[in-house]
This record gives sequence, C-alpha cells and structure tokens, in this order.
Amino acid sequence: MHAGPGFRDRYWLHALLFLLTLATTVFAGAEMAGRYLVYEASPALFHIGPVPISPAFLLDGLRFGGSLLLFLTVHEFGHYFAARLHRVAVSLPYYIPFPFNGIGTFGAVIRIREQVPSMRKLFDIGAAGPLAGFVVALGVLIAGFATLPDVNYVDGFPGHEALKTWIATHGAFPDHPLPAPQGGETFNLTIGMTPLYWLLSQAFDGVPPMWEMYHYPVLFAGWLGLFFTALNLLPVGQLDGGHILYALVGPLWHRRIARAFVLILLWSGGIGFIVEFGPVLEAWNLPAREASWMALATLFFLYGLRIFDGRLGQVIGAVFGLTLATAVGLRVPAVVDSFAYSGWLVWCLLIVLLIRVEHPPVAWMEPLTTRRKVLAIASMLIFALCFSFKPLYIG
Repeated sequence: MHAGPGFRDRYWLHALLFLLTLATTVFAGAEMAGRYLVYEASPALFHIGPVPISPAFLLDGLRFGGSLLLFLTVHEFGHYFAARLHRVAVSLPYYIPFPFNGIGTFGAVIRIREQVPSMRKLFDIGAAGPLAGFVVALGVLIAGFATLPDVNYVDGFPGHEALKTWIATHGAFPDHPLPAPQGGETFNLTIGMTPLYWLLSQAFDGVPPMWEMYHYPVLFAGWLGLFFTALNLLPVGQLDGGHILYALVGPLWHRRIARAFVLILLWSGGIGFIVEFGPVLEAWNLPAREASWMALATLFFLYGLRIFDGRLGQVIGAVFGLTLATAVGLRVPAVVDSFAYSGWLVWCLLIVLLIRVEHPPVAWMEPLTTRRKVLAIASMLIFALCFSFKPLYIG
C-alpha cells in the first residue's frame, strides 16, 4: 500500500477538523434534543453565549454527535481502506464542521488523488463506504430503539404543555401533532419515514412519532446515518451510487437511469415548489398561480440544459413532461403528502453543477464478478430501504 507520489496527509488538519466537528455536532445534538428543564436542573460547567452547558446537556450531545461521527468515520474509512488496498492514492477523511444547519456538520469527504484505473477498483472503492456505514447506522438505530425512554421523557421539554397533558391522560403519544394553543404558533419538525425505519419501529414499544423523533439523540443520529447512506447511493454522477451503477450496467444505462432519477427528483421538487411558494407569492400581491408556474417552468428549462447537454429537443420535451406530471401530481392528495419536497430543487442544483449527472469514463472497462454484482444489488436495496422523498419538513 502507498499514499501516492508527492502526497502527504496533514494529520493535524484532519484531527482538528474531527475535533471541531465533534464539538459542533455535540452542541447541535443537545440543542435538538432540547431537554432544557433537565439541563437547567444540573449545575452548568460553563456557558456558550446564553446557553448553560451542563453534564446532562453534554451527555445528550455526545449521544447524538458521537453516534453520527462514528457513522461518518466508518463510512469514509470504508472508502479509504478500499482505495489503499487497490493502491490508489487517497487522503484521510476531511470532516466538515458547520454549526448553523441544525446537526452540526456537512459530513466528511476523502480526496482520491488519482484516476481510478479499472471498473472493479472503482466499484470496490465506491461500495465500501456506504456498505460499511450502513452497518454502523443500522446498529445505532437499533440501539436507539432498544434504549428508548418512556413517554414521560417529554417532561424535560419546555413548552409542549398540550403534549404533556395528552400523555398524562392517555399514557401514549397522540396520532397527530396537537394544535397550538389559541393565539399561538406550533413548530413541528417532521422526520421522513423510510421503509427500514418503519420496519424496525414495529418491533419496539414507545416509539415517538416522526414529528417528535428529533428530540431523541441516538434515534435521530441513526436515522441520519441511514439517510446519508441513501444520499450517497443516489444513482447519479460520481456519488457512491453513481460509481456502483456505472460499474454494474455501463455508461449507456448509467446515463439513462441517472437522467431519469434526476427528473424524478425535479418532479418531487416541482410539486413542493408550487405547494410552498404559491402562498408566498400571493402574500406579495403577485398572481401566485401564474408566477409560480412560470418560475417553475424556467427552473425546469435551466436544469434540462445541464441534464441533456443543451440538446433543445430533449430539454423542451423534459420541461413539458415535468410540468404536466407536476400538474397531475398536485391533483392527487396522496402524491402531495408523500412526494412534495422543494428541497430536491437544491439537491438537483448541486448534482448538475458539482456532482454531474453522467459518470466520467473509466480507463479499463471490465465486467464485475458475481460477488460484486451481489453487493451492487444489495447496495440498491439499501438505498430503497433508507430513502425518503420528504426527509425533513415542517408539518
């Protein structure tokens, strides 16, 4: 194994980024758990601005941040060791601390410092990360379910009085978010249900509803690990899923499937755009219906130019098809409830500008072995089990 000619890891930088990311995820995890009645009951060790940092605060934060960083570390080192095994020059993981997005990080990345020379090596490096990370994320999620506190856990939250009263009366969570008190506003961050989360939740009692789940640090970290795995397995460009798909089916079918999948994400984003931004335009005294549809068609056209490399015939066909499919979807309440998510418009922007829809060519094309084909199919199954069209939303 070798690190590659002329490349040296700056160990201090990787360690510093890891520690900063641990700090930001611990703080974000405790903030998200939000058990301030518990935190304030124990002496503060120190303060960060107005926030008292108590042992209970740190413990909740470590449950979240430690679990999430364990997943990120195993995922990235899966890539790292696969690359080193194939003598491909690669960096150690760069962790990305970010204290302003609610979870404290944008994940972690490694840098492959040379072109991967063959299809099988590309597959091994691409698949090792999500497969290794999935095992950890699944373990964290099961641990979160197995260690769930009883429903009186909500007594540690400030506010939530209607929920506390309901639980005191019924001994269980309500089926739906409770209305806000008269004259008040309610904020319900809802976590998207995924097939695997639903399956596991059926085996445990006292599982919180998806609109309260973010208060449970280990459970939320496990869900994030599964969803980050699904994002990495999106079958596009140079994401892990793109590598796996390219190695399994070759460039022609990769291009077709990747384009189709991005169009599906745009459709979901389009429905969400009309649902969410129409009322905003109406509040600005603009003709909401016409303005929102014109804006959406323009977005579809701009995305289409990148997806189809400027081929106007294909772009116009895609814009027409997406607009029609969006209009039809909006007439079906079940489709709106399950698929309307404007956030995919942002993700598609990242895909078409940075990740790219198509996969670059590999120097040595070779068929995958049977074992690798089985792992490819397993990766696709994992993606299907962990993906949600509406991952995080207010509702």
